[in-house]
Order: sequence, then C-alpha cells, then structure tokens
Amino acid sequence: MARIVMKFGGTSVADLDRIRNVAARIKREVEAGNEVAVVVSAMAGATNQLVAWCAQLSTLHDAREYDSVVSTGEQVTSGLMAIALQTLGVKARSWQGWQIPLETDLAHGKARIEHIAGERLLASMRSGEVSVVAGFQGIGPDGRITTLGRGGSDTSAVALAAALKADRCDIYTDVDGVYTTDPRIVPRARKLPRIAYEEMLELASVGAKVLQTRSVELAMKQRVRVQVLSSFDDGTSLGGDLPGTLVVDEDEIVEKEIVSGIAYSRDEAKLTVRGVPDQPGIAAAIFGPLSAASINVDMIVQDVSADGTTDLTFTLSRSDLPRAMKVLEENKAKVGFATLAADKAVAKISVVGVGMRSHAGVASTMFQTLATKGINVQVISTSEIKVSVLIAEEYTELAVRALHTAYGLDA
Repeated sequence: MARIVMKFGGTSVADLDRIRNVAARIKREVEAGNEVAVVVSAMAGATNQLVAWCAQLSTLHDAREYDSVVSTGEQVTSGLMAIALQTLGVKARSWQGWQIPLETDLAHGKARIEHIAGERLLASMRSGEVSVVAGFQGIGPDGRITTLGRGGSDTSAVALAAALKADRCDIYTDVDGVYTTDPRIVPRARKLPRIAYEEMLELASVGAKVLQTRSVELAMKQRVRVQVLSSFDDGTSLGGDLPGTLVVDEDEIVEKEIVSGIAYSRDEAKLTVRGVPDQPGIAAAIFGPLSAASINVDMIVQDVSADGTTDLTFTLSRSDLPRAMKVLEENKAKVGFATLAADKAVAKISVVGVGMRSHAGVASTMFQTLATKGINVQVISTSEIKVSVLIAEEYTELAVRALHTAYGLDA
C-alpha cells in the first residue's frame, strides 16, 4: 500500500465527462489499496474568466478581494470531484485550503506556503476516505483567503505530499511528460524519461509550463518524487516503464545530456529606467520598493553613460508591469531617474542542462545560432546550468526550432 497525492490540472477537469474520467482513475488507485489525496485546479478557462472580471472592474484591484474571487474556481472543482467519486461508490470529501489549514504568508495573489497541518487529512485518508483538496489556495495570518499564483495547484500538491510524507506526487496534465521543448513548436521534440530537480527548476523558471517553479523548488528541498503524467492515456506503457517523466535527484540519471531542454516565455516585459544617477545605493532604491510590492525582477543590465548617469534595464512578468511603473513613479524623486521605457514585445529563450557544468561552448553555440538566423540578443543572463537571452517576441518560434536542432535534441 502506498500513500499518493494525485494532482489534476484544469484541462483534466475541464467538464463533467473529464471529471468522471478522473474519478474513475482515482477509484483504481483506491481499489489497489492506496491511501489517496487529490488536488484539483479550476476547470479550464474558469480562472481566466475570474481574473478578467477583476481586471475589468479595476486594473489595480485590491489583491485580497482578488484572491476571494479567483479561489472559487478550485472550490467548485473539488466539490464536483467529491460528488463524482461518491457516485462511483468511493468515500470522499472536499477540503478548502482554510479547512486543512494550509497556512501562507500575506502576499495575496502570490502567497508562499508556511505550514500545513496534515493531521486531519491523514485521519481522513486512513479511514479510507479520499481527500479532494482545492489547489492554489490557502489562508493568511489575517484569516483571509490567499492564492499561490498561477500554477499554484502544483505547489499545493507537492507541499501536501511533503506534509503527508507521501510515497510520490503524481501531476496529471494535458501532456504525457516533460519534453526537450514545446512539441507544438518543434514536432521532433523528445520526451525525457527522467529529469533532475535542478534542470526542471530552471526550465520551469524560464517558461516551461509543465510544472510550476515553486512546486519544483519545494520538491527538490523536500525530496518529493514527482511524476508528470497525462490524464488522457490509460497510465500504462510498454515494458513496464513509467509512462511519464520522473523528476528526481541528479544522481539517478546515468547519462546526462549537455543540454536537456529549450524553454521560452512570452510572459515577459522589459522595463528601462533611464537617466539614473550613477552612484552607490541607486540599485537598492529601485529594486527595494519593487520587492516590497512583491514584484519579482529577472534579467538585469546596467549601461553607464559618459555624463555620469546610467540606464538600468530589467525584465519582469507582463502582468506586473503596470504596478512596477506605478511604484517607480511614486519613488521618482528618491531615485532621480529621467524617464521609464516599457517594452512588452519581448520573449525569453533559455537552454538548460546539468551537463553544461562540465562542457564549454554552450553559450557560444546559442549566440552563433541566433546570429545566423538574424535574431538580435537584447539581454543575457546565465547560471551554472542555464543560459537565457531576451529577444523580440516575433522570433520566438524560429529561435526555439533553431536551438533545438543546434544542440542535437531533434528526435
């Protein structure tokens, strides 16, 4: 008997027929003698509609009320899933984040999990009851509903798996594993049977949509074995191999590729702060208020001019751009910059692989490949196992295809 956390994304529970199919899959796990907790996302499209309604009423809406609205999508799905399981003769009940409780900080809209009291869930599971948990949501110190940010149901699932000491966390989605890149752009992309936590973390952080960044971060920290599976196959494979992709320790991967995958993100904006005084403390004066407003920045480039001023360019999520510009304008007198220049027509392209640690020339290959295709690089950032560049959004697909071929990843 195993203890399993099963997470189902929005496309997996998009309508009542799919909810019934998922319930049947859960029932098979229960009949196999396993203790099961289920984490569900909102039905496909539901969260987008809720977010749109908030934005239509106010661009700079109250984040606490935003959480109150958008968390309802998962509440609906968890109740429907419990009903579907009960109809199949499976003992089940739904749980909201505040009922567990799943405790978070106060960063509404992108809260971080601080503690999960899993005793009530464990007691429920040991009695043979399937716990159907609304993903993406928790409760803050002020007693108000919080949400974990887009894709937060993955984080809910991994955090629950860690709190419940589950044997594994199965993430069911609309793809059957982690690929070397998006198969919709590159038909010859290959599915990876295993990928290291570190590689998956980098891929998720730079645009790969299979798993949410914080869920991988948490899985790596807590050593939760995560398996990515498709909701739309029967869960079997030839030869008894695992049908999806396992996210595991690097030591479990025998043959390490130099580059494991190419990721891209169109959810990027570039913001340039022009005419900044070139003096100590200026970077802190710019990024401090942004951090206080829970706005994450990524790639940063500073260009010093001969007149003693500097232009500071950084990237951030497009959704955060209006708030970031508002925060900076409010601090204009303190920072002393001249103007702000925003550009939404950009995309981030990244190559990732643990093999990069021991191989030179990865960045050179990237730059040469893009140059051959006439693609200009605007900003560059690197880590030990990643090289990322910012380019014009119109070249996204061309860049991904060219790099996938250049690194020998085509099937």
